[in-house]
Amino acid sequence: MRELVVISGKGGTGKTSITASLAVLSGRCVVADCDVDAADLHLVLSPQIIERREYYSGHHAVIRPDACTGCGSCMAHCRFGAIRSLSAPDELGGSFADARYDCQSCDYCRRSCPAQASEVIRALTEAVGTARARFGVDPIACEGCGVCVRVCPQQAIDFPERLCGEWFISRTRCGPMVHARLGIAQGNSGRLVSLVRAQARRVAGEEGVELVLADGPPGVGCPVIASVTGASLILAVTEPTPAGEHDLQRVAQLARHFGLPLAVCVNKWDLNPGLSGRIEDWCRHHGIGMAGRVRYDRGVTRAQIERQAVVESQAAGGVADDIRALWAALQSALAST
Repeated sequence: MRELVVISGKGGTGKTSITASLAVLSGRCVVADCDVDAADLHLVLSPQIIERREYYSGHHAVIRPDACTGCGSCMAHCRFGAIRSLSAPDELGGSFADARYDCQSCDYCRRSCPAQASEVIRALTEAVGTARARFGVDPIACEGCGVCVRVCPQQAIDFPERLCGEWFISRTRCGPMVHARLGIAQGNSGRLVSLVRAQARRVAGEEGVELVLADGPPGVGCPVIASVTGASLILAVTEPTPAGEHDLQRVAQLARHFGLPLAVCVNKWDLNPGLSGRIEDWCRHHGIGMAGRVRYDRGVTRAQIERQAVVESQAAGGVADDIRALWAALQSALAST
């Protein structure tokens, strides 16, 4: 089994569009969308979900209103400002966002409200002193450290697992697909990426598929590391811009650190042939293989509107040939790993 991971140092290089075309050209593979923070490969491959699972990661604090005595120890020890004093005990059972607060003069509401609603500020000020203080936890601000659970003298704080998103196993015209959706403002995306990759390899083994093709996230952070560790080959898609050149060098440093084979594709190379040539010269100087270059073509946009891969669209001309040549080069590189 071989695993090809397509990544990019920055977003917008065309990584996902190229991944979709490679999946089509492979004939049959297991596709893994590892860009769980902003997954969009499904927009082109139109997967039909056959299995859906919830993804839990970390914990979050929940204060039980019937047990809370309002001592304030939890708020005093929370370094993330996630504990807030509520104005009425009977409101603790509802949503934190809907509760009334005792104003702590922290200015949190003004900084966090996208509408900068002065009415909210006035309402909070008027609520001061209306009832004995009780406390609630802001689920967005809570980092799940558990300090409040340890310091609560009444043991009034539960610490359940946090539901962070979902992951799926689907069917596509290219074969099985494993993908996920991370919830808004949820963390631990690297762990979810590892889960997606593990499930993709499992499905490939069960169905006898020889290739796992992963669409990785942009950048060089934790999700990218989780995407590429142990891969057979990394394809870095870059673009002929100063940012693309800089971030490609960071990707190369990452691959070198983990001892992973790296190939490079310059997408939209004809927008700046001079810089494209400089990127290719840099790769050759550092012993990095050039897998190919792909021209700019408006047919790529038309293919996306039609929910097709570039190599499937009649609107794509020479750009489809470029991607086919890229796939041929990658097959040779995979065979030698």
